[in-house]
Amino acid sequence: MKSIFTQKLLFGVAVLPIFFSGVAIAQVIKPEAYVVDGRAVPARNSTNLCWHTNYWTPAQAIYECEPDLAIRPAKAAKATAPAAATAVAAAVRTSPEKLILSADTLFDFDESVLKPEGMQVLDDLISNLAGIKYDLIIAVGYADRIGTEEYNKELSVRRAEAVKSYLVANKGIDPGNIFTDGKGEASPMTGDACKGDKKTKALIDCLQPDRRVEIEVAGTREAK
Repeated sequence: MKSIFTQKLLFGVAVLPIFFSGVAIAQVIKPEAYVVDGRAVPARNSTNLCWHTNYWTPAQAIYECEPDLAIRPAKAAKATAPAAATAVAAAVRTSPEKLILSADTLFDFDESVLKPEGMQVLDDLISNLAGIKYDLIIAVGYADRIGTEEYNKELSVRRAEAVKSYLVANKGIDPGNIFTDGKGEASPMTGDACKGDKKTKALIDCLQPDRRVEIEVAGTREAK
């Protein structure tokens, strides 16, 4: 018997648990519009929103992810066997935690090449998930506001891709199960707490929490 689990990893900042329940989706998924896991179910982030790909448009919205944009699908006939219904219910139960990897631990400032200690952090991460069959891993990079918005976006993408490359090359994870994205200087954790625009050591240190890679892992573990 297998149990579904979702875990998000955090290093360097406080753990922020966020709980949500999954929803089994019967409607046909447009794979170019949504990131899906190994069960062909749209992956959801820590706020329970479906992950869009860069090809998503409102016209491709599905009801289960964007009920305000899509037409409610017709109800299917109640022909599901009790055992199958139980299996689906078990498959959507989650117990998520949110974890963030400090980019300063993984990379030197303004770089996207993993440091030895960054490799060790990823090694420890995978070791702690021993016995997991991965359905989906999502790595999202973030940058601080130093530099141009365009440059920070590109840097955050390169850092997320570096994490993916390491997991594929050194941990044997299927690249098709890893989705990457870069948000640049969006969603700063420091808010407006750090003053100034010049690239001083004080400003760099203050903005450290904004430089991060968020990783979400979803998969199944054999029940003991």
